[in-house]
Amino acid sequence: MAIKAWFHWVDGNQKQVAHEVIKLLGQQGFEMQSLDACRSNEPGMIFSNDVTPAICDQLRELSRNGRTQVLVCCCEALPGDATWQLMQAGASDVLACKECRVTAHEIAARLQRWEVVNRMLNSPIVQDVLVGESQALKAILRQVVEVAHFTDAPVLILGESGTGKELVANLIHSLDARSNKGDLFILDCSTLSPELSGSEFYGHERGAFTGAVSARDGAFALADHGTLFLDEVGELPLHLQAQLLRVIQERTFKRVGGNAWQRTSFRLVCATNRDLWAQVQRGEFRADLYYRIASFICRLPSLRERPEDILPLASHFLKQNRPDREPPALDAPVQEYLLRRDYPGNVRDLKQVVARMLCRHAGQGIITVGCIPPTDRPAWNDGWDEWRDSGFEHAIRVALARGVKLDTISREAKDTAIRIAMDETDGNKQLAAQRLGVTDRTLQKWSQEN
Repeated sequence: MAIKAWFHWVDGNQKQVAHEVIKLLGQQGFEMQSLDACRSNEPGMIFSNDVTPAICDQLRELSRNGRTQVLVCCCEALPGDATWQLMQAGASDVLACKECRVTAHEIAARLQRWEVVNRMLNSPIVQDVLVGESQALKAILRQVVEVAHFTDAPVLILGESGTGKELVANLIHSLDARSNKGDLFILDCSTLSPELSGSEFYGHERGAFTGAVSARDGAFALADHGTLFLDEVGELPLHLQAQLLRVIQERTFKRVGGNAWQRTSFRLVCATNRDLWAQVQRGEFRADLYYRIASFICRLPSLRERPEDILPLASHFLKQNRPDREPPALDAPVQEYLLRRDYPGNVRDLKQVVARMLCRHAGQGIITVGCIPPTDRPAWNDGWDEWRDSGFEHAIRVALARGVKLDTISREAKDTAIRIAMDETDGNKQLAAQRLGVTDRTLQKWSQEN
């Protein structure tokens, strides 16, 4: 299937260059359409030499504030500040069109990469593992997918407890494209005992120490040609950090009690809920090891940073707990409760809340407030009448700080409300319209435009 993309030129001076590049892309098999004839949520490109507030506003709209890939092509090299201005407005990249044929190949490479990443993002292997549609999650997932599939770079996963660090490590291994890929081996650094840590990493020969009744492979051998995931890497003592650094650099090691050097080759993925850079500055973590394991840093957002994912996650956990039948729906007061609740344990905390409600659920109907255990129930107060919480105000502040105008904020708020209503009614426009207080025709028009 041909990759689709749209194009748009801002002024007449760009028209000739744009048409030549588009013609060359068409010859390479791309399906190119003008912006007016193409869905705006598909990747595209803008041809312009100017950086004006109007162009930046257009970029924010076409990129949906960075959610859709938009390439800006310029016939002349732009100064650095103008380039960064375009990137901040939502451009995925800025490309100088010095020679049309070269430019077409550069654009083709980006469109092909974006197509693969978008396809993976929407595949079950990602959607069924890390659930959510928030921009905070989607942005980091896009980077994870790209790094995992197109490179073998070491990855450092940072995030609070319960944000899904091990799930991301598994995802990186699953998407790794190495043809001879081995297994994923997980080692929890917080459980290592000083006496046996060498054996856990290197393995040991028979008789190497008391209790070593047979030879045993360690993490470096078991992860050979695969992925070594070091969970809670911030817990490693300094002497083990030095040993790990040596193996990463030289790819060789000896078993405890052995004399023979063994080779190993693995992708390294590390995770911690600590501030590892702060540990480096305090001398608690080696700086040289930090730079070795942090070729790409994945900072997973906490659940409070992506509250729009709470209800989709709750539905996902309901399906997991009732795989053999249709999961029960959530009553409106229960949904509000879940949205207002604090989750110190993040996604893991939400999962347990859902499990506790299911323990009290009887029958085939919806989950009601009576299913919430007494110890989980909130103390009602007049503040519950107010739906505009700190997250709502924070989103508006971020938008204004990025220069997003009032009409764009209003339009995005409207689109988000419609998408949520449509999702929660399984695409039933009549029910969604009732919830939104609009006519069916309004939703029909919105669907055609989007």
